[in-house]
Amino acid sequence: MVKRKAALLFLAVAATAHAEWTILSTDSEPGRTSVVHRHLVLEDSQSNESATIDLALFSMKSCTLRVIDQPVSPRSDLARAMTQEKCLTGVNGGYFDPSFGPIGLRIINGKTLAPLVRARLITGVLLASPHGVQIVRIGEFSRKQKTTAAIQCGPFLVDGGQRVRGLDDSRPARRTFAAIGTESHAVLGVCSEVSLAELANILATTQLAEDLKIQRAINLDGGSSSAFWFAHESGGAFSISEQKNVRDFVGIVAK
Repeated sequence: MVKRKAALLFLAVAATAHAEWTILSTDSEPGRTSVVHRHLVLEDSQSNESATIDLALFSMKSCTLRVIDQPVSPRSDLARAMTQEKCLTGVNGGYFDPSFGPIGLRIINGKTLAPLVRARLITGVLLASPHGVQIVRIGEFSRKQKTTAAIQCGPFLVDGGQRVRGLDDSRPARRTFAAIGTESHAVLGVCSEVSLAELANILATTQLAEDLKIQRAINLDGGSSSAFWFAHESGGAFSISEQKNVRDFVGIVAK
């Protein structure tokens, strides 16, 4: 009986051991086509560690997603690519090998440039179709659907409104992510150095924007690849630059 009580106590402590993030400050600014940039500063109440998130919130009713490829040198940075393609906001894309070959599915302008692969971490697809912007698991992806843009990435961070368990909690890094919320809202964002498990917890439990409840979120290529760009409504842009060249970008454009 004593061992059983000890085991139950251990499980109860473990269940509450994850960080509890609270928002210390937030700033918002409008972009074009009703896209909104939010800058948030958060703190973990248990460890007093802080994190910053920049996200672009957009409506799938007025915006859609594009994958922008750059197969040959010289390669642009995110800011230049977003400006050239007249995007409203954008982030870096998915994984690539040392020779800049894309790892995982890439569909650009309805054409498949790289095939779907089975791998431990890249378990989902961020895509655009006539149904809007979606995040699907590999097993849910249908080749019959008219997909105009897709990029395979991962791992999943949030599913069904709940943080995905079992994610790595030991390696902090800058993270780029995409998320689908309620009421046809979707998000692209970048977070300062946190683990995958911490980012999943933040996205699932923190009210990052009014009326936004994240249902699904997925990790994009992070670390030195992470970048974020947002066009101001009145001109100019807010930009967090990548630290190295990347193969592709995810941009949001008006329909």
